[in-house]
Amino acid sequence: TNTTFEKQKIKFKMGSDKDSKPKTLDDIPALLDVIEGSQGEESAAAIKSIYELCDVGHKQNRVPMVCSGKWDVLTPLAACLIKESGDGRHLACLALNNLSIPTENKRKMALGPASKSVISALTEVIKDDKQESYLCCICLMNLSFLEASIGTILQYSEEGSNFLDDPNSLIRVLEKVLGNAPSAPKAGTGKSEVCRWACGLIKNLSKSEENCKYLAQTSIPERVVENIKSSTNSPSQWTTNSLEDFSLFVTLNLSQWPDSKESVVSASAVDVISPIMADGDLQGLKATMACAFLGAPWSSFPDGGSAAAESVSELMANIVEKKGKDGQYAYGVFKLYTATKAYRELSAAAKAGNNVGVLAIPSAIALQFKILSDLVLADGADGGTKYAPDSMSAEYCIGTVQNVLPALLETSETSTNSSQTDKACQELEQMLIAYGDISGTSSSAKASASDSASQIKGAVGSARPAIEDSHELWIQLRKKEGQPMDQFVTKEAGIEADQSGPLDFMPCGGDSGCVIC
Repeated sequence: TNTTFEKQKIKFKMGSDKDSKPKTLDDIPALLDVIEGSQGEESAAAIKSIYELCDVGHKQNRVPMVCSGKWDVLTPLAACLIKESGDGRHLACLALNNLSIPTENKRKMALGPASKSVISALTEVIKDDKQESYLCCICLMNLSFLEASIGTILQYSEEGSNFLDDPNSLIRVLEKVLGNAPSAPKAGTGKSEVCRWACGLIKNLSKSEENCKYLAQTSIPERVVENIKSSTNSPSQWTTNSLEDFSLFVTLNLSQWPDSKESVVSASAVDVISPIMADGDLQGLKATMACAFLGAPWSSFPDGGSAAAESVSELMANIVEKKGKDGQYAYGVFKLYTATKAYRELSAAAKAGNNVGVLAIPSAIALQFKILSDLVLADGADGGTKYAPDSMSAEYCIGTVQNVLPALLETSETSTNSSQTDKACQELEQMLIAYGDISGTSSSAKASASDSASQIKGAVGSARPAIEDSHELWIQLRKKEGQPMDQFVTKEAGIEADQSGPLDFMPCGGDSGCVIC
């Protein structure tokens, strides 16, 4: 009742709730009323209760508090970041962080009615370099794990579309944070934490080509490369979510797009990150892909490129099989188009270095075929779930296939005829022709498919072990997913003939083909 509600408000205002029972979701309206109607200790006590309702011991409350539609806790908490100080602001930051963790809440907080208030307040705290700046970066980072939100978050500005010209926009605020960071901040200090989590936020925001284009128009690329260069720790000692780990991720993301790669090239990124390739593990993998995107010469890849080929081919397989790598990365960290593009760029570098054989790993090439054939089969399928079409990755795969064909089509030492080679070449030729015919395939990809199909067709008649092995593994991948095996098998039955000659002019009918009269 209203009377009960008023009594609750008085208790919260007077601080007489210290010995009362723990708050529940039903207390939220009264708590919000106190937060909106007061400041200082009274408001801080109510904010503390909101925080406790969504702390680690009350995770089950987080989604109802944001998504139930019963209350708007986001707008009042966002306002507290601006109007409160000390404990009040700190507790409001902690509450927003907890609420930003569930996937269901991210959309409401980043794209819902309260999103502008939330993003604006978080940006304001970071801009003013408050003690809670790092918490605000973490909160925005949590929200940016929802990829649909990263454009909205990075492009936030009170000026709307002129965010790059607004010194108070989020992208310019983050640029300032990185620019003001000490060259070697002491770990655990306020300056190091806000710089670290700002880079973590930028890592997520740089996952789209459009955002990378905007980031390239700031000094952020130069700053993240400098973070790597000035590190005093060996890459093998970089922990997940460290400043160096985040900075290398940002460098990788910027490296893979035409409109942003020059921003890290001009920061001497290749010279800085090339030595990291030899480290192996996660940091070596990221450095390897970034160097491939940035056009590093083949001679710069350790072990003659074999380590690069192995690590990126393993990454492609893990992504296709929807699994991560223990102790290094979880599934979903890398996109398939990133891995396939890296492999294509490696194959181009190897081709320029006359060493494509290193990239012609049958299991890796089978994956290229699988990605291409999935797109072909999905194009003609009736909503089947046996295929995982990815047109961008397919385009990178056809580039790889074309680059490594000289190694794939090498003949055996005996150079004998092989029915297995002939079958492999015929099926692969048909598949590549079908890929080139798909609507929407770029002209360059069509040309690569046509050239590759022609070369493969010309390989019939001699045993070619690499193409046989790759074809067989491709078949096994398709069988594993229950795909039918006859789509790329030539179905022509031949031409009927009698003493008068070929009868291909005769009308066809019936179930068995041509009717011979």
